Amino acid sequence: MSRHVAATIGVLAVWAAVGVGHLVAGLISASSSPLLAVGGAVIRLAPESLTEFGKNTFGTNDKLVLLGATFSGITLLGAVAGLLSRERPNPGVWVLAAMGVLGTAAVYFAPVYSELDLVAPAVAALAGIGAFRWLRHLGLRARGPVAAGEDGVSRRAVLAAGSAAVGLGALASAGVGTVVARDVQGSRAEVTAQLARATFLERATSVRGAAAFPQLGTPTFLTANSDFYRIDTALRIPTLAAADWQLRVHGMVARELTLSFADLIGRPLVERPITMTCVSNPVGGSLISTADFIGVPLRDILLEAGVDPAADQLFSRSTEDWYTGTPMSVLMEPQRGALLAIGMNGEALPPEHGFPVRMVVPGLYGYVSGTKWVVDIEATVFKNPFRQGFWLERGWSQFGPIKTMSRIDAPQDSMTVIADTVTVAGVAWAQHTGIAEVEVRVDGGPWQPAMLSDEISIDTWRMWHVELALPKGDHTAEARATDKSGYTQTDQRAQPIPNGASGWPSVSFTVG
Repeated sequence: MSRHVAATIGVLAVWAAVGVGHLVAGLISASSSPLLAVGGAVIRLAPESLTEFGKNTFGTNDKLVLLGATFSGITLLGAVAGLLSRERPNPGVWVLAAMGVLGTAAVYFAPVYSELDLVAPAVAALAGIGAFRWLRHLGLRARGPVAAGEDGVSRRAVLAAGSAAVGLGALASAGVGTVVARDVQGSRAEVTAQLARATFLERATSVRGAAAFPQLGTPTFLTANSDFYRIDTALRIPTLAAADWQLRVHGMVARELTLSFADLIGRPLVERPITMTCVSNPVGGSLISTADFIGVPLRDILLEAGVDPAADQLFSRSTEDWYTGTPMSVLMEPQRGALLAIGMNGEALPPEHGFPVRMVVPGLYGYVSGTKWVVDIEATVFKNPFRQGFWLERGWSQFGPIKTMSRIDAPQDSMTVIADTVTVAGVAWAQHTGIAEVEVRVDGGPWQPAMLSDEISIDTWRMWHVELALPKGDHTAEARATDKSGYTQTDQRAQPIPNGASGWPSVSFTVG
C-alpha cells in the first residue's frame, strides 16, 4: 500500500471518529464532543503566557484557531496511524485507541460531567477504529495492478467510501446543531417579545446626540450586539432555553432561593447603559464595548436571600462550569447597579453574550464579575480555598477594578493626514468613577485639553477630540485621562496580567 493511500486511510478514519463523536454528543450533551473536550482541556491546562499569546495574536478568533489547531493535530495523528499500518493493522489501531483514551479522559475530567457523557467518546473511538479497519481492508483488496506504479482502484475506493462516511457524519452532526440553535433562537425571540411588554423601574435615556463623535473617528456610543467584543473560555456557545434556566442562590444566606426565568422577567426591570472592558485589553486595544443592559438588580436578589454579613465573596458559576468570585461589598453598594442581565440593546441577550442570563457589574473587569450563562451564585468568603476564581487560579488579581484609561482612534497609526489641522480623537473610560478630563500632547510638547462628549453615565465611556495645527512631517500623539476622583492615567506601561494594562496610548502619523 502506498504512503499516500495509507495516510489517507488514517486521516479519513479520525475524521469519521470526530464526525460521529460530534453527532452523538449533539444528541446527548454537546460538551461531551471529544473535539470540544480536548480543546477545553487545552484551555484549562495551558500556561498563562500561552493563553495571553493567543488572545493578543488572534483576538476574538482565538477559539477558532484553537479548534483548528486541535483538529489539525488529530488529522496529523490519523496520518501517522495510517503510515504505521502499511504492513500490519495493529500499530494504527493502537494509535487510534490511544486517541480514544485521550478523548475519553478529556470528557471525564471536564468541569461538567455525567456518566452518559462517556458515550460520545466511546462511540467515536469505535467508529474510528471500525472505519480504519474497513478502509484498510478496501485498500488492500482493491490493490490489484491497474497500471505500472498506480493503485488507482484502491485510491478511488478508499476516497469514495471514506468521504461518504465522513460526509454523512458531518451532515448529521450539522443537522443536529442547526435544530438545537433554532430552538435557542426561538427562545430568544420569545424573550425579546416579553421584554417589549415588561414593566420597567428605570429606562436608559434615548437622547444621546452629543455622546459620540463618529464622524471624527470615535465609535458610536452604543456598540451593536454583533460588534460587542467577546472573550470567554467557551469553545461551544451554550444552548440553554430560557424555559429551562434556573438560578440557585445559596451558601452563606438566610434563605436559599431557586429562581426561574419567569421569576426574573416577571420582576420590575431596569435598563442601564454600561461599558464593559476586558482585563486582557492592551493599551490602545479594542476589547471594550457599551450596551444598554436590561435586567434585575443583583443586590435585590441578595437582599432577598439574606446574605450573611461575614460573606465577602459571591462565587458564580456558568452552565459550562466557568466560575469566578466577585467582591460582595461591591455588589451590595446601593448605587453600583450590578445586574442579572437578560437583555441587551433592546432584545434578549445573544447566545454568545450569555443568553438567557448573565452578570454585569459596572466598574469591574469581566473576569471577576461578568459570568455568562450564570446558573449558580454562592455567598462565601475569599479565603475558602475551594472557591477561587478561574483566572485567580491562573495568576490574575482578586478584585479587578477597571483602570482609568484612554485610547486614540484617529488618526490611525502610520496614517498620512492631508489637512491644515489634524483631528485627534478617541475614547476614555473610568467606569463607576467617571471621566473628568482628557489631554493630548504631540511630540512630547505641552498637554492640551480635549473636548469631551456629553456624559451619559459614570458607568460608560466618553468620547473626546482636539483640533491641532501641526507642521508637515512625522508626529507622535499621546493621550491621558483624568477621572472624577482626581486620578490621572499613569504613563507606566504594564501588561494586562495580573490586573489590567496601563500606560499612555500613542499613535505616529505624518502630516503631508
